Amino acid sequence: MDFTANYDMFLGEEHELLRKSVREFAEKEVAPYIREWDRSGAQAEGPEARPHIRPLLQKMGALGFLGICIPAKYGGAGMDYLALAVVCEELERIDSALRVVLSVHTGLNSLSLLQWGSEEQKQKYLAPQAQGTKFAGYCLTEPNSGTDAGAMLATARRDGDDYILNGEKTWISLADIADHFLVFAKTDTSKGNRGISCFIVERAFAGVSSHPIHGKLGVRAGNTGSVVLQDVRVPAANLLGEEGEGFKIAMAALDNGRYTVAAGATGLIQASLEASLKYAVERQTFGVPIADHQLVKRMLSHMVRKLDTSRLLVYRAGWMKNQGRRNTRETTLAKWHATVSSFEAADDAIQVHGAYGYSDEYPVERYLRNARGAIIYEGTRELQELLQADFALGNRENKPLRRELPAYDPAEWE
Repeated sequence: MDFTANYDMFLGEEHELLRKSVREFAEKEVAPYIREWDRSGAQAEGPEARPHIRPLLQKMGALGFLGICIPAKYGGAGMDYLALAVVCEELERIDSALRVVLSVHTGLNSLSLLQWGSEEQKQKYLAPQAQGTKFAGYCLTEPNSGTDAGAMLATARRDGDDYILNGEKTWISLADIADHFLVFAKTDTSKGNRGISCFIVERAFAGVSSHPIHGKLGVRAGNTGSVVLQDVRVPAANLLGEEGEGFKIAMAALDNGRYTVAAGATGLIQASLEASLKYAVERQTFGVPIADHQLVKRMLSHMVRKLDTSRLLVYRAGWMKNQGRRNTRETTLAKWHATVSSFEAADDAIQVHGAYGYSDEYPVERYLRNARGAIIYEGTRELQELLQADFALGNRENKPLRRELPAYDPAEWE
């Protein structure tokens, strides 16, 4: 069965061609090696311990995946926001690590530059990122401030034509690999969220250093670490948006990041379902394939339900992005539903596989480990629940931003 069929109310032929291209790439370049990368990544001691990452990113850049929804005039492929979801689905169908790259490099960083950046910033930073010649990270979380971004301790002090940044960011994807970072720091510590500003920081700037995080439960094939800023001098021209606008920029970025996470989680559900269907047909107990047992069928049917509902929620959010409509509520709901569903689907996939599911001889145990993180990052499950309740109660609404994410315009973007 083709689990990606019957979405033509959202997708066109160009999306299906893209899906085929991404799937071929992931099955050729990632699938044969991912178990070993996952094993070795559990004890990796730095970026040199993951030599596969940079070559893969370079290939993804050459294929246009890293700038898939960036206008051609900025070096991108000029496709729409639904195309970004398709790429994320197909990458995470094989493993979460490369989808995380799309979430951070494209969703959090490049789309923020597209939305908030000056023309000079777009040409200098967005264009090489869209072309895949430079890689990008996003530095919001700190050791003592995750969901509570207003509690961050990183500071930025104006000094002539520069700002001087100090602080530490942690749980940063591509921490040891990214060339550019969006860094959030307080330019006014007395104003809470309204005192946060956003800066484009190059790894080459003096005072920038990073180190990896070891012993992760999942996404072991990817690089995650901390970024430390010690008296880093950043040109004032690298201020993204205006002073004090950083919190709004961060939250707008998370709308895009959560969208990519939800799309990736949908791909993980499909991977869990496909692996379970294959095993259920092949494995026999009591003289029949386990696919004939009703409780196994029940787990398979629940995966089908979770796959379709997650994909529909993601594609609705993508359609709204294409129209230039704010989609915080819709994206939050998609992220919450898809990530929880992916963890449940992977858990059921292990159950279908029985004892073999508990071993990395089959991929489903990796799916479960990878799925767990997505319930935390880009906003915890609990935060998404509160947001949905506040939208329903009328306590929250989307207020106009000074600069909105641009609607998809094929005539201009392509």
